[in-house]
Amino acid sequence: MRIVSFLPSATETLYELGAGSQVVGVTHECKYPSQARKKTQVIRPAFNPGKMTGREIDTVVVELLRSGSDIYIVDDNALRKANPDLIVAQGLCEVCSPHTKEINRAVDILSGKPEVLVLDPHDLDDILVSIMDVAEKIGKVAEGRKLVASLQKRIDTVRRLGATSKPRVLCLEWLDPLFTAGHWVPQMVEYAGGTNGVSIAGEASRRMDIDEAVKFDPDVIVLMPCGFDIERTRKELPTLAKNEKWKSLRAVKNRNVYAVDAGSYFSKPGPRTIIGLEIMAKILRPGVSRRIKVPKGSYRRLLR
Repeated sequence: MRIVSFLPSATETLYELGAGSQVVGVTHECKYPSQARKKTQVIRPAFNPGKMTGREIDTVVVELLRSGSDIYIVDDNALRKANPDLIVAQGLCEVCSPHTKEINRAVDILSGKPEVLVLDPHDLDDILVSIMDVAEKIGKVAEGRKLVASLQKRIDTVRRLGATSKPRVLCLEWLDPLFTAGHWVPQMVEYAGGTNGVSIAGEASRRMDIDEAVKFDPDVIVLMPCGFDIERTRKELPTLAKNEKWKSLRAVKNRNVYAVDAGSYFSKPGPRTIIGLEIMAKILRPGVSRRIKVPKGSYRRLLR
């Protein structure tokens, strides 16, 4: 079976299941594992976010959505050459990864030949279900069950960590403008021993006002702009740091503000999202999570 992946988390899952050799096309964001970078890119963004500020990215995306223009561009020739039997895509967010419009275009280009598997996870449980959906579709059920069992074991380990208190936690998915982190992130906070605020488990991330943060007054703030690594996030922070209401927050005054590698462990709903849960545990439960290992440099305390 020849497979084109329209989302990085699916590419990761396919490799974890031992089907990396079957992947014949990916997106510009499919960078893990490293072998995926060598695959043909069949889709790319309509603009270059790497050279733009968070505010500029938001402005462009809002205008593209308003006008009905393409956020992602399908490479017709590359897709025809890949000639997939299966396209794995997502129905969660039309901004984060290729969505319905791009899926339909790809199917039209290929004259309706490929099957399409659309994943739509909203929490950690859905992520595990999505992994099994992929495994079943490509005939890797045994491998899928083994992978899901190992991930569930790690989730359970985090949930069993002792907790003497439940700090109020605010997770931000964008800094300018402010967005709450929704979907699976609120569940991650709760599982890791915190009290989630502002966002709601399973619901989409959304724009928020700084007054909502002031009202909640979190003990801990975790910055996880969608797709950004820690250094990219640090570059965005000065704009927010000028806000007097931001300065008034308990977490900011106590210097309990963290940046995480969101692009690797929080933004994309795949196997590495469980590392994100473990990172959250390291932030919220540093005294009792010593046996949990996370990648070096995957999170950092700011404002020291």
